[in-house]
Amino acid sequence: MYDKKLPPPYKSLLAIRPIGARIRAHASTATNNFYPIMNDPHSTNSPTPSPEAGFAQAPAVNQAAQDLRSAAGEKIKDLTAQAASLKDKAIESAEHFRDVASEKAREARASAGEKAHHFKEIAEDQWSETREKALEFHSTAEDYIREHPTKCVLGALGIGFLIGLIVRR
Repeated sequence: MYDKKLPPPYKSLLAIRPIGARIRAHASTATNNFYPIMNDPHSTNSPTPSPEAGFAQAPAVNQAAQDLRSAAGEKIKDLTAQAASLKDKAIESAEHFRDVASEKAREARASAGEKAHHFKEIAEDQWSETREKALEFHSTAEDYIREHPTKCVLGALGIGFLIGLIVRR
């Protein structure tokens, strides 16, 4: 049926190999040129492949995999060393921070103690001055009452009367 449509040079090819086989042969040569590791299941030259032989591993692939494993192992060792170094630095920083904070706390405690002592002295001075003034006023009031008893009694009565009026209302 294909013989009528094809020109004479192709008729000879059809006699040798059917079209599907030609396409498979072309695909297997292209695959073998570009992907030498893979077996082509459509190739007529190779026997029927088993599922285990889907991808053959070349020594270069094994070497590349081994190189990747060793590079990953080295990277893990480097990262572990960096993590240990960072941990040590963090511990040193924490200890330094603790020392500085302790020193600042001691300084603040000492400063607060000095200020408390200073305020205590000022309060004692104020209290003693106020007490002296109160005693002075008491003695002055006592002397005045002894010198002018009538004025003081009348003044006390007047003040009592005013307080009584205010409380009544």
